[in-house]
Amino acid sequence: RGVLRVYSDGSTWRSSKPSFNVPVNGDGSILWKDIVFDPVHDLQLRLYKPASPSSPKLPVFYYIHGGGFCIGSRAWPNCQNYCFRLASNLQAVVISPDYRLAPENRLPAAIEDGFMAMKWLQAQALANNPDPWLTDVADFSKVFISGDSAGGNIAHNLAVQLGAGSLDLAPVLVRGYVLLAPFFGGTVLTRSEAEGPKDAFLNLELIDRFWRLSVPMGETTDHPLINPFGPVSRRLEQVNLDPILVVVGGSDLLKDRGKEYAERLKNWGKKIEYVEFEGQQHGFFTIDPNSEPAKALMVIIKRFIVENSS
Repeated sequence: RGVLRVYSDGSTWRSSKPSFNVPVNGDGSILWKDIVFDPVHDLQLRLYKPASPSSPKLPVFYYIHGGGFCIGSRAWPNCQNYCFRLASNLQAVVISPDYRLAPENRLPAAIEDGFMAMKWLQAQALANNPDPWLTDVADFSKVFISGDSAGGNIAHNLAVQLGAGSLDLAPVLVRGYVLLAPFFGGTVLTRSEAEGPKDAFLNLELIDRFWRLSVPMGETTDHPLINPFGPVSRRLEQVNLDPILVVVGGSDLLKDRGKEYAERLKNWGKKIEYVEFEGQQHGFFTIDPNSEPAKALMVIIKRFIVENSS
């Protein structure tokens, strides 16, 4: 994507510019600010809320950015623009956390940082002197965790780690998860990976490159954090999970992994909703947030929140 170079001696170079060179489309209807949630690793998250909220208390919606665990940021304009839309259309407080990137920080660093971003919210809910910018409007009993691509992988791993009811986060209550084109892998290629177009937005060469840079040293893509159904992965049929919405594009090379994930969990009695957008590429909703499929997805996410908030 032109923003990361890894040299043969292991050193890296990162561009200060995002790979998506688009303008930020803020019109003042959404307020936002940055907060350090992990001072040890100097990690920030970006908070968003409607300037004129539709009700006194709003649900909290995490949006964890994608980028193959190697690139991306809460501060990239494509991420910011999508969070503006989420906050406006969902009438929610949106929290977009950063996480440590590979190859400087291989997995499980990103998963650990996702958990720390949730613990930060719990700390706000329990604090004697919390940040009123957040707590005056946030409903800590209606929290949803969403992730795009690598962020969807993080959201899945948080769902497994926290379990149904998210007792470790009390009084924060997670009501559901939204996995947008989740970035899963495995040593055996799926049909969509093997037969997908070479010119896809996320092609097999790029998928392989991201995994080579982010898998734990000495491991393969059957690692439990990468392949939910790998040979040494936790048996998910025995895990109680909150409701999960899985969204894929019909032309995404990762489609089969997302579809298998949803079908397996549904067969095990989990509350799973699977939505496939025919003909759409990986990340279609952030690449063109004005498209009809992106608008239709927003309606689906809003319905999922309403259905799982009571």
